[in-house]
Amino acid sequence: MRTGLGQDSHRFLNEPSEKNFIIGGVVIDDAPGLDADSDGDVVLHAICNAITSLTGVPILGGIAPKMCKQGITNSAEYLKEAVKTLGNSQISHIALSVEAKRPRLEKHIPAIRANVAKLLGLELSQVGMTCTSGDGLTDFGRGDGLQCLCILSLIDIKE
Repeated sequence: MRTGLGQDSHRFLNEPSEKNFIIGGVVIDDAPGLDADSDGDVVLHAICNAITSLTGVPILGGIAPKMCKQGITNSAEYLKEAVKTLGNSQISHIALSVEAKRPRLEKHIPAIRANVAKLLGLELSQVGMTCTSGDGLTDFGRGDGLQCLCILSLIDIKE
């Protein structure tokens, strides 16, 4: 078993914004979009970075910018590319932790977990998620943006 660590963060765009706020592939209506060339999905980006920490293949720093230039801004597409780099390894568990003063994400956790599980072909029990407000200690805790940390466990599949 191997373990990867990923992180991602983005600031909110100034309100009003026509860009959707997307987290874990789920559109949330009560926040502005994120300042990013892509959709700014910090959950999917953190997962991509956790995979990169295991494979050494740069997704967000390599493949995704090229895709953005082609107009592909859906982070689920970057995640598909990241999963391709796993070879004979399989994700056994993902733990996600989001820090954000806004929006309050607790009520959205079930939908986010379900969508992440669907995107990765996992059971719901293989995706854990927590949220914290940050108590105003960081830019995320003051409501300027949000960040996600991801710990991802892999098992090698024998052929």
